Amino acid sequence: MLALVKKPHIEISLHGEHIVELVDWIKKKYDVTVLADAPEDEFVAIESTEYWKEMEKNRVGNLLAGARLKAGLTQAQLAAKLGIRQNMVSDYERGRRTYSDAMAKRLSKTLKVREEHLKYGSKQEH
Repeated sequence: MLALVKKPHIEISLHGEHIVELVDWIKKKYDVTVLADAPEDEFVAIESTEYWKEMEKNRVGNLLAGARLKAGLTQAQLAAKLGIRQNMVSDYERGRRTYSDAMAKRLSKTLKVREEHLKYGSKQEH
């Protein structure tokens, strides 16, 4: 069961016996919303969803776009800082073009993210 205690904001995942009794006890003191009341075997691993598969196809491009947006830059602004054309940034983000390790280094320095975060072929650390 997934439950949300609204104030203070707490999200909890409960497994095992006597879950209903525990949630009832918490409800005596806090406003609680149960987000999912299904057994774990009814949940689907995100890695098996079409959304995940689509995102993984262009993981590095999505990470680049996210880092750029977090830095508060448009594609044109990032391109200007790097001395490249805006359409190259767009192609990188859409997965239409891959960039070199040297460009990953320039991107990471400009966007203030770890270089490994933007390299093709590297696995994202969890």
